[in-house]
Amino acid sequence: MSLSDLGKIDEVIHGRIRLGIMVYLADAETADFTELKSALEATQGNLSVHLKKLEEANYVAIDKSFRDNKPLTRVTITKAGRKAFAAYLEALGGLIGGRG
Repeated sequence: MSLSDLGKIDEVIHGRIRLGIMVYLADAETADFTELKSALEATQGNLSVHLKKLEEANYVAIDKSFRDNKPLTRVTITKAGRKAFAAYLEALGGLIGGRG
């Protein structure tokens, strides 16, 4: 891959918070909102915006419910999200590997 192939980098995933979400979920599969907020050291509003963008791309599924009368938001990586993340890592690896 060359620098002219930068277009293969998925802009939806490439943002710092969104990439962090995808890395976390690729390992954990599912996480609750508070867990992600803490792990990524993100504000509630910032995390919400990035999750919405990933959800709109169908990379994550968001399930809202209640536990002990408190809101619980669970985020799960989708099959499409896993596939997009693998393609992102491959494209990024090609860029890095091609520099040697």
